[in-house]
Amino acid sequence: MNKQERGARLRLTLLITAFYLCFFLVTQIFVGIVVYILISFNMITGYNRTEPSVLRILLSYGIPCFLVSTILTSLLGKYPLRPVNGLIVQMNRLARGDYQARISFGSFWERQPAVAQLKSSFNSMVQELESTEKLRSEFVNNFSHEFKTPIVSIAGFAKLLRRGNLTEQQKDEYLAIIEEESLRLAGMATNVLNLTKIENQTILTNVTAFNLSEQIRSSLLLLERKWENRCLDFGLEFDEYTIHANEELLRHVWINLLDNAIKFTPEGGFVDVKIRKNEDKLTVTVSNTGSEISPEAQEKIFNKFYQADESHSSEGYGVGLSIVSRVVELHRGQVSVESGEGMTRFIVELPEKP
Repeated sequence: MNKQERGARLRLTLLITAFYLCFFLVTQIFVGIVVYILISFNMITGYNRTEPSVLRILLSYGIPCFLVSTILTSLLGKYPLRPVNGLIVQMNRLARGDYQARISFGSFWERQPAVAQLKSSFNSMVQELESTEKLRSEFVNNFSHEFKTPIVSIAGFAKLLRRGNLTEQQKDEYLAIIEEESLRLAGMATNVLNLTKIENQTILTNVTAFNLSEQIRSSLLLLERKWENRCLDFGLEFDEYTIHANEELLRHVWINLLDNAIKFTPEGGFVDVKIRKNEDKLTVTVSNTGSEISPEAQEKIFNKFYQADESHSSEGYGVGLSIVSRVVELHRGQVSVESGEGMTRFIVELPEKP
């Protein structure tokens, strides 16, 4: 909390305190005037002005003050607590899973910076939860469908193999399909497990020094099956760079970025990787030609389960870039995306030594 925020919250506290203090003083003055008028017109008898007793003061002033304060407090005392009551009501709605819950305190309270900040933070949180829940629901539906498809294929071709009466060529073809679909299933499960594992990790461990350039080249070779028959042109002209990082986690970054670049590059397109060193930082840029990413999608592309390709015509489950973002965050780096003029670039900045 910075100094400005502390000042805003202190002013809000003083405002509520001043309200109750003024409320108390007005009550005291009002009751005092009423009692004085009653005594002056001899409407309260048995009161000795020269020798007032504690009991008489209590009876003539304290009890009426208590009664009037109680009545006025019950009628007007809810006003300062209205923001708190409104917040509790909306939090209960949110707890029941109602993501339409929003808070509003009225123009007077919202002129106070602390209250305005509370409203903005709560409403932004609910909106983010609503978006995440929507993406999660879509992910479950899509993932269930995608998960079912290879299972059906494996079961179908296994059944055909079991029946027999197939040529050797048919057997090899069916076995190749079973192998491919099995690898696809394994990849889907691995991505989800990796995301869960990385999200739960808060401290960067197993930091070693290794050749970053060689790791990127080997990551591209691991994806050879996806690009070997597509006539893609690659640009991998960079020097050798050493980085201190978690080698296993960082490999996920390059595999996911290169996989995306290959997947969205059209036949005969171009994929380029550059590494630059600036003081104590290394910047890796993965670029590819092809369809562009809209500005709206760029703001959400690193969110869990989000897919920029809303038609789901391309293979993907919306977890790869979430893994990239989380791994880069663990390394105290930054990742961003630029897209335009038929080119998309993912830029990863990492400290040479975390």
